[in-house]
This record gives sequence, C-alpha cells and structure tokens, in this order.
Amino acid sequence: MAHEINERIARKLAELGYVAICTDMYGAHFARASVEDAGRAYAENLADPEKQRARAIAWFDRIATRPDVDDERIAAVGFCYGGMTVLELARGGANVKAAVSYHGTLATHARAEPGAVRGHVVAYCGAGDPYAPLEDVDNLRQEMLDAGVRDFQITIFGGAVHGFTDPDAAALHLEGVRYDALSNDLSWSGTLVLLQHLFGL
Repeated sequence: MAHEINERIARKLAELGYVAICTDMYGAHFARASVEDAGRAYAENLADPEKQRARAIAWFDRIATRPDVDDERIAAVGFCYGGMTVLELARGGANVKAAVSYHGTLATHARAEPGAVRGHVVAYCGAGDPYAPLEDVDNLRQEMLDAGVRDFQITIFGGAVHGFTDPDAAALHLEGVRYDALSNDLSWSGTLVLLQHLFGL
C-alpha cells in the first residue's frame, strides 16, 4: 500500500540522485484502505510467508530490469511491513547491496542460509516496539552470525517504540506506536551514510 510517508522518502532519495521506487505489497485497490482493512490484508500476507517472500523477490526482479536501474547497485529500504519485506529479500538471496529495515518485524519462517545474504543488513529498532520485541532483535543478530553475514548493523533506540519514523503515528491511535524525532533523524542519517558509502552519491 503506497503510504504518504513512503512517497516522501522516495522523493527525498530521488533528490539525492537515486532512482527511488515504492513497491506495493497489497495491490492498487488498497490505496485508500482503512487501518482495519490494511491490518486484515497484512495478516493474510503473513499467513503465507513463502508467498510473501516470493512476492518481494518478484518486485525486486522487476525493478532490476528497468533501463534506469543498475541491477548491481540496488538497495532496499523499508518501514514497518516494508522493513520486514526488505529483510526477507536479503534472506531470500536477492542481489541487494543493502537491506535497511525501520521498525520492521524481525521474525521469519525461514532463516537466512549461510551465503544467502549478499549485502549489508541494517535494522533500526525501538526498544519498546511490541511488534519486534528484544528477543526477536537478538534472534536476528544470531541469525546473521549463523549465516556468516559480516556486514550487519542492528541499532536499538531506547526511547522508541513502533512507527518512530512516522510523524503521523499518533493519528493511528495504536498502543506502542509513536513518532520519535531523534530516532527518526539518527536512523535516516545512518541510512544516507551507508548509501553514500556503497554508491558514492
């Protein structure tokens, strides 16, 4: 589902010289979905994790064939559900140079196999995120070590919960979801440093 925050992020990246594309894991008919409808669709996607991962990889493969995209210089940046999706891309062996997850769920049905992850894995997490508890954070760390991933970073923001990058998070009226300006700024700055390091823009 295209969300305004994702479009704003894409525009910011485009202004820096990147080709920035928002992918839609739900379908165009969910563009104006209610929070409740989106939640149900999200649950349906999670109920079939193999399909979810395959859909993410299909999106990646489609983007990689675009004439304006260098298929050897692709990063995936995701927020919330998108944060989970980019981690699944990395676990699934997509040729992604960086998978950056912001307050994404971290648990998976199929852990990364040794050698599968082909780029940097970055996870920005809120210490109080009910959707990504600290146990899952530690499991991700161990998963990366077991898979032989050298280039991974996991950052935990002590004062943050879920949705810390979304200035409109309060409008959702959900417990454990709140914007945090400092966590947002630090994580975004870290992402830009990583992209500059990898791609020189």
